[in-house]
Parts: sequence; C-alpha cells; structure tokens
Amino acid sequence: MSEPRTGSTSHRAHARELGPVAIAVVTVSDSRTEADDDNGAWLGEQIESAGHRVCDYRVLPDEPKLIVAALEECAAGDAQIVLFNGGTGISKRDSTYDAISSRLEKTLSGFGELFRMLSYEQVGAAAMFSRATAGVFRGTVVISTPGSPAAVQLAWNELIAPELSHLAWEVAR
Repeated sequence: MSEPRTGSTSHRAHARELGPVAIAVVTVSDSRTEADDDNGAWLGEQIESAGHRVCDYRVLPDEPKLIVAALEECAAGDAQIVLFNGGTGISKRDSTYDAISSRLEKTLSGFGELFRMLSYEQVGAAAMFSRATAGVFRGTVVISTPGSPAAVQLAWNELIAPELSHLAWEVAR
C-alpha cells in the first residue's frame, strides 16, 4: 500500500487529536443472538484495543423497520460511526442495504468499491454479490458490511480501522 499524500497525513494528525471515537455495532441476522454473535464480539475487541469505545451494541433480525430504527437511534445517540454487519447480500431476507442506502445523505461509493475489490481477492467473482456500502446520516458515518466473519475482518482491517479517526474528524468539522 502506498503512503498517503500530505493532505491526508495532515488530516489524520488532526483527527487523532479528537481522542477515542464512539462506535455503535449493529449485527443484522435472523439466526444470531448476542450470545453467539462472533462478529459483534470481535469488533468490540478491535474497537477497544484501538483505543476507541463501543457506545451501543445490538443484534436484530433482518427487518427493514428495525434496521432503520437502529440507524436513527444510533445517529441520535453518542455514535460517531455506526458499523452494521449482515444483510447486504441478494437473498430475499437481505434488507440492510435497502434500509440504509436510501437514508444516506452522502455516500462513500469508494468504500463498497474497495471492499468488493479486496473481497474479490478472497472469494473471487462472488464478491459481486456484496452490497457493502458507507455514507453519512445525520452527521454520523454509517458503514455496512456483509455478515461473514471474513468480510467483517477484511473491512475492519483494510478499510475501517486505518481511517476511523479520519472519518469521524471529517464529519465533525
């Protein structure tokens, strides 16, 4: 990976001055509960070990009304960033993308593009089934990834964690 240009480096330096980022984690699944939500537990560990904090955590079924309610509640609360995982595929029950994307005030098209590019290296052409997305809703960064552990880890390690503070800083200014 190449080094960021000077402007991005300067922004990252300012972003670190903001301190810990408040992050909400929402797992969308018809089969998982808090007791067996490996993605939620893993993300919580990563967030805390990076010096940030989990300000909200929930597991909910793949129901559009519940997804929208969670989005609105998290954005109205302390969350600077909301991480959704699950429900981004193309099956009949996958509705996270549909519930979230229509409410984004600004989209970060590059997130989904980069996620699918990186995912292609792992899963091949099946990466095209992902409707991973990101954007801004009511001054809160919203990121939605597939629910497979490999996808959550890929998104966190390669895209989210390296730019987390920078994302929070950009929408706060």
